[in-house]
Amino acid sequence: MKKNIIYFVFALLSVTFTYAQEFSVGTNVINAGIGLGGYYGGYSTSSQSPVLSVSYERGVWDVPGPGVVSLGGYFGRKTFKYNSIGSDYSWSYNVIGVRGAYHYLGLEVENLDVYAGAMASYRIYSGDRANNFGSSPGGTAFIGGRYYFAENFAVFAEGGYGVALLSVGASFRF
Repeated sequence: MKKNIIYFVFALLSVTFTYAQEFSVGTNVINAGIGLGGYYGGYSTSSQSPVLSVSYERGVWDVPGPGVVSLGGYFGRKTFKYNSIGSDYSWSYNVIGVRGAYHYLGLEVENLDVYAGAMASYRIYSGDRANNFGSSPGGTAFIGGRYYFAENFAVFAEGGYGVALLSVGASFRF
């Protein structure tokens, strides 16, 4: 399944149609996604949730290239449960961050927004096993794309090392 998602994102990023500016100064976007992959302390768990994330970004300035820089925030969460004889543990991994991205506007692809950026974050571990990991500041780089099926609705895929290695989901532009 991971290969299919990667092929889908590659196909979206390599198709060319007609030019349309899908991200500009003043554009606001909210992403809601599910993440795949990642490393969370190396424990073998009995069960774990998928990574759930939400992010917001706003186009803040035009830059040569052509492109637009956006700034925004991010929250991601993953939970774990470990059951062994006579012991049950649960803990969560949360990431809160601020991020900036460069949206490249030079592709001649209608309804496509491609971007890359960086995030400064704080990783918070909580629960029964949290003391084994400790909370800490972090950072990540990411690359992604959105394809708009309607003026205000898109699907997105984003890769990078944050809470998940690959996130997919829906985007809402306003």
